[in-house]
Amino acid sequence: MNSQTEDSKNQNIVENKELNIWEALIPVLALVGMLAFNVFVFGDSALDGSNQFVLLLGAAVAAIVGHFNKVNYKKMVEEVAQNVKSTTGALLILLMVGALAGTWLLSGIIPTMIYYGLQILNPTIFLAACVIICAVISIATGSSWTTSATVGIALIGIASALDISLGMTAGAVLSGAYFGDKLSPMSDTTNLAPAMAGTDLFTHIKYMTLTTVPTIIVTLIVFIVLGFTLDTSGSANTEAILADIEKTFTITPWLFLVPVIVIILIVKKTPPLIALLAGTLLGAVAALIFQPDLVVLAAGGEKLDFTTGYKGIMNAITVKTTIPTDNEILVDLFSAKGMYGMLKTIWLIICAMVFGGIMDAIGALARISKALLKLFHTTFGLFASTVASCLALNVTASDQYLAIVVPGKMYNKAFREKGLAPENLSRTLEDAGTVTSVLVPWNTCGAYQSGVLGVGVGEYAMFAIFNWLSPFMTLLFAAFNIKIRQLKDAGKEA
Repeated sequence: MNSQTEDSKNQNIVENKELNIWEALIPVLALVGMLAFNVFVFGDSALDGSNQFVLLLGAAVAAIVGHFNKVNYKKMVEEVAQNVKSTTGALLILLMVGALAGTWLLSGIIPTMIYYGLQILNPTIFLAACVIICAVISIATGSSWTTSATVGIALIGIASALDISLGMTAGAVLSGAYFGDKLSPMSDTTNLAPAMAGTDLFTHIKYMTLTTVPTIIVTLIVFIVLGFTLDTSGSANTEAILADIEKTFTITPWLFLVPVIVIILIVKKTPPLIALLAGTLLGAVAALIFQPDLVVLAAGGEKLDFTTGYKGIMNAITVKTTIPTDNEILVDLFSAKGMYGMLKTIWLIICAMVFGGIMDAIGALARISKALLKLFHTTFGLFASTVASCLALNVTASDQYLAIVVPGKMYNKAFREKGLAPENLSRTLEDAGTVTSVLVPWNTCGAYQSGVLGVGVGEYAMFAIFNWLSPFMTLLFAAFNIKIRQLKDAGKEA
């Protein structure tokens, strides 16, 4: 379990008896209203900076509410600092993903993936294949983030070349990636949820398959149907695209060694940051070996020497790199933004953490969860309340870990009082907290995935079928009392 998960697990939930539910909701309503107006004014460019400032305005509203409820400024700043600290690993990973994308473009790794993928993946089965490929990689690595940063980027490139909707493709990638992340014993959230609920890891995973497998089956069926309805006119240009890729890059299966090594490192439980750094450096070496002319081009030099090689590699790692091409379809595929391209996403995450930190400091998060808990008295109501809390925290706290930790601590006792085994709670935390985080643009996961894949949350949200269907599936099971394990049956098979 990584340090970010440990920090979340040990985090105290701030309660404030002075704060009532309506006061707790004021910052949320203000934020939603301001964001809606801001998106109306700026459209797709809202994420360029104005949304970030709106999050700070929302934090200011929360701070004013806190001030009138006897929360001092120092305490609010301390909670913000703790929140920002908890995202340190994620921010560094974002920077390293930008660096990796740069060297993997320059070295020809991503173009090679696209080159062979175009020959193997038929447009009709492409979307379903995206789900399966990403599910397998994510189960092996335990990380949806690593999956999207490696094969996800390549699949988006293939979709662009085949003229398949990038929103659909990103939705398929994330559906598979979060399926694997949710079930892998190496995933941090898969470890965190049972720890919060009071059950063991493998009981949690086994019990979670009851809702997760039907959800992924429905997801695959939908993408198979979508595949048959796609206009695959883009496939007619495949030969020209393949020829242009081969003309620009040295294409060789040897380049697959780099992503394979990265995946092996993750499977061997190497910290993601180290694995991505290794992938970046190996990509740099591969660029010097297989694409020396492109390294010189990236450096703006005339011949390859130590200085030119260093400059070309550093440019690929840090700033936007564009490989010239006459094929309009390949213009976007032949460019990478480097570490610089991730700064907008990092900015968004930091501002979201400021809002979430102040909301926690004034006791608003705890108050909202408690209010939801009091609304329901039946078993189904308890599940519905947990789902609502997870969704609300993904929006307000902007962090999937808090969406697991806060409801986990708040509802642990309530589930036991209802005679429900703790795996009911751990499963619900994952079904509603882990997978829906990617559907919120200012959540760390939504910001990360949209930044890495280059597809806005609004474009892929409706196609991230597994992610939004999961909470409905867990509520369906609760409503019809399907496989709801009682405490007295906790030692028996589900």
